[in-house]
Amino acid sequence: MSLDITYKIRPAGRHILTIGRDLIQDNYAAVIELVKNAYDADSPDVNIEFKKSFGRSGYSIVISDHGHGMSKDDVINKWLVPSTRDKRDRRKSPAGRVLQGHKGVGRYAASILGTDVLLETVTDKGEKTIVYVEWSNFENAQYLDDVEILVETAEVSEPSGTLLTIDGDDKLLAEWNKERFEKLRFELKKLTSPMSTILSSEDSDDKFRINLTVEGFHGVENVKETIEPYPLFELFDYKISGTIGSDGKGVLTYSSQKARNTIEEKIAFDFGKSTRCGELDIDIRVYDREKEAIAALSKRGLKADSENPFGKLSARQLLNYYNGIGVYRNGFRIRPLGDSGFDWLKLNARRVNNPSLRIGSNQVIGYVQIQSEDESGLIEKSARDGFKENGAFNRLQDVTKRVISELEIRRFKYRKDAGLSRPTIKVEENLQGIFSFDELIENVRTHLNKDSVDKITVDKTIELINQDAQEKNKVADEIQTIVAIYQVEATLGKIVNVILHEGSRPLSYFHNQIPNLNYWYESFQKTGNPHEFEKFMRIAKGMVQNAEMFVKLFRRLDPLAARKRTVRKPLELKKTIQEAVSIFEQEIESDNISVEIKGPEDSKFSARIQDIYAIFTNLIDNSLYWMREKKVDRRQITIELKMDGSALRYIDYRDTGPGIEPDLIESEVIFAPGFSTKPDGTGLGLAIAGEAADRNDLRLEAYEVDEGAHFRLQPKMENEK
Repeated sequence: MSLDITYKIRPAGRHILTIGRDLIQDNYAAVIELVKNAYDADSPDVNIEFKKSFGRSGYSIVISDHGHGMSKDDVINKWLVPSTRDKRDRRKSPAGRVLQGHKGVGRYAASILGTDVLLETVTDKGEKTIVYVEWSNFENAQYLDDVEILVETAEVSEPSGTLLTIDGDDKLLAEWNKERFEKLRFELKKLTSPMSTILSSEDSDDKFRINLTVEGFHGVENVKETIEPYPLFELFDYKISGTIGSDGKGVLTYSSQKARNTIEEKIAFDFGKSTRCGELDIDIRVYDREKEAIAALSKRGLKADSENPFGKLSARQLLNYYNGIGVYRNGFRIRPLGDSGFDWLKLNARRVNNPSLRIGSNQVIGYVQIQSEDESGLIEKSARDGFKENGAFNRLQDVTKRVISELEIRRFKYRKDAGLSRPTIKVEENLQGIFSFDELIENVRTHLNKDSVDKITVDKTIELINQDAQEKNKVADEIQTIVAIYQVEATLGKIVNVILHEGSRPLSYFHNQIPNLNYWYESFQKTGNPHEFEKFMRIAKGMVQNAEMFVKLFRRLDPLAARKRTVRKPLELKKTIQEAVSIFEQEIESDNISVEIKGPEDSKFSARIQDIYAIFTNLIDNSLYWMREKKVDRRQITIELKMDGSALRYIDYRDTGPGIEPDLIESEVIFAPGFSTKPDGTGLGLAIAGEAADRNDLRLEAYEVDEGAHFRLQPKMENEK
């Protein structure tokens, strides 16, 4: 006979220390939690005092506010109850502030700061409640409910508010050195939004000040100051700001201070779908880090405060120290987002792949303001070390990076036009310039003749130069061949998703059916049952069909996969373009895209087949991406060949995607290596297409049109070749 007996979960005594001392990230997070509690109490300020104990080896931390205080009932049923739902249910303070704390554990962060804590709190009705807690009692208790805490109350005539006195021993004292206090000051200055001083007008009733006092610590200067949030520096090189609604749409403002005659640009932003992380208010400021840019920033007047300008070294150190994009909710920062070195947007990883276009985390200072957890889905971790990495956080990263991309595109174009970026390298033109000896030969001949050198010597000298030129031109040809192969392989890499997508189905069939094939074959060998043979043959036929899928796929990719550079020869243009389009046939079908190729069937042009593939593969890949990304209703690609008799006049390529900004077309920056409007693009596609056209005496140009993108591929004039 068994007896069913019920039990209760009894937390161990040290459970309080687990959710306080062990869960809270560090000392700074603990102080910040107590600051937020003062804010939630509707206090106009919070005073943080660190004092070295006179005549003793310890210290005390006194954190006080002038808020509404807590009643005895509040202390017993809320302050002493871990993980209470009180703030989560109330959401707002009596004065209307959005409550910062809601997990019900922040007050236990005091256990990381000292050995004990004294709570003194007074309500506006004069009820004073006193609680003294020694954390060692929880460490030593077997169960949490074994710890008894004395709660005293009295009627007083004191003003309302709460005072926490935390005492620390000599072991904890040793941790508070100069560097730690500087870090605390830094964290407090970064705690509130840099826009809080702007958004809160002087006559606003809802102000919140943070006052810090440090006194008596060895090797540490005494401090008594009101903490001011770090400003967003009024000086910057590039800036983008605006509000993105929860529907993913908004208006951004881009501006630059690199030149005096620049004007602000309004940008209609459309993420293409809901943000799924609520409304976002964004301000991002970017700084070029070259020596000349830092010097110019210093000259323009970057200052530590209103009186003291920075030198070049100080300006660089300032950017090293303050960089980062903070995330703020209700005016308070979510740590560690915004800390220097915490690259939550993975900007440095993006920059590695495309340093000409992308910015790194040490180039940016800014903020993103988010809505409440309920509105945004962005949930702060209990340990106060960032957000839970859910879908909302992923979308926050995506939207913010998309906004940064808008700035990067404009910065890239400006730097290119101003000659600040690396010059665009066109391999063919540069190699021809390096290994062109005609001008050298003419100069040598002229100088030798002026010096009355005999004709035999002149001819011999020119002959030696020509021999050297021939050898070097062989090297140039080899380099051009290698570059062409690499560019074709880069194109193949860009469409690897096609290979993975189309190859996954037959691979899955082989993986799943080979064991069945073996099973039915062995079974038929034993029994001779014709039904088992039929099952075996059905799988075998499926193997043949799926193998044919691979054959067709690799046949379509064959020109791009060639290990050697083919020579130019007459190509059936329409057929070659159709074969390039067929690489994407699965994507074209699944995305419901119509492709039309117009022109005579017998049209021919002398070119290298890999280069024609590279041109159209990159154009089509871009069209598919943007029509899919922007969810355009009418999805069409039109390729039209125009001939003058048997000679190619031009090939027009059009799509119905979102199109290209006119200034990007005019500046030809879209063909510059590294430039891309895709958030994580490498900026190689159109650059490779342009180089491939050049190698075949073709010119690839983009045109401004009312709908979609329009490219034209046409033979060069004789003087361009």
